[in-house]
Amino acid sequence: MESSIECVSSTDGMMDEDEISHPNPFSQFSSSKPSHNNINGNNLNGMVINPATSVHELLECPVCTNSMYPPIHQCHNGHTLCSTCKVRVHNKCPTCRQELGDIRCLALEKVAESLELPCKYISLGCPEIFPYYSKLKHEAACNFRPYTCPYAGSECSVVGDIPYLVTHLRDDHKVDMHSGCTFNHRYVKSNPRDVENATWMLTVFHCFGQYFCLHFEAFQLGMAPVYMAFLRFMGDEMDARNYSYSLEVGGNGRKLIWEGTPRSIRDSHRKVRDSHDGLIIQRNMALFFSGGDRKELKLRVTGRIWKEQQNPDGGACIPNFCS
Repeated sequence: MESSIECVSSTDGMMDEDEISHPNPFSQFSSSKPSHNNINGNNLNGMVINPATSVHELLECPVCTNSMYPPIHQCHNGHTLCSTCKVRVHNKCPTCRQELGDIRCLALEKVAESLELPCKYISLGCPEIFPYYSKLKHEAACNFRPYTCPYAGSECSVVGDIPYLVTHLRDDHKVDMHSGCTFNHRYVKSNPRDVENATWMLTVFHCFGQYFCLHFEAFQLGMAPVYMAFLRFMGDEMDARNYSYSLEVGGNGRKLIWEGTPRSIRDSHRKVRDSHDGLIIQRNMALFFSGGDRKELKLRVTGRIWKEQQNPDGGACIPNFCS
């Protein structure tokens, strides 16, 4: 679909190479810690423990290497594994191949209750420490967890921090990179009635030291074909609230204007689109803006990003536009 639409862009300037060239710090998330072995030592509910073995390692599933949560299963020889992997190994112990049955390792579950462990994203900057059974809930929403690639043209599984994803978007998805907080895009599409569902990521903008993704999509809203433009912030939702943006489209002496807050890339582009949080243009209106015989889409979308600043005197927010 991307080859069928022309996007002509003009912004404040191109981004320097050294602004977005960063190595990927997320190339290895899988654990390589050793799994539990049946070795001489103390005994815990039939499970043999070496005194030098950390409790954290004992709570690591030998199959998936993830931390185990109740119900923790064990075989007659004391080897443990998580409930998810119990199904995957067809009820056979992966260590000794004995039948697992339905034996719970209650002692290990009790030990886990007494533990406090750091967030698994500690290497990415998270300083928090949690009780073992609260840790998983925190990690699912941790602000330091890696981001998913925001590219909207395909289901991309790449994860990383923001600098890495910016480089990934530029090098792997060939997304245009621009510096500046104003933009001016023109969309030219012949036979626009043939486009019922299409998704394009147009540009990544760098301004105020942050990155923003501008999206443009065509889809069905009920029975009506529409176009939609919206902005996403490459960061967390709390930081996204510090910024605002406007989008404007028009022609033939008419125009539509949208103002809003960019959504975080924690929200998928589909979630933002389905919430209608952006500038929506009905196809008939878009063709009216295009002029002529309405058989070709010639749509110009302009916009601006600004930062909301707190007024120290009155407390009200005042916009800060980049020059």
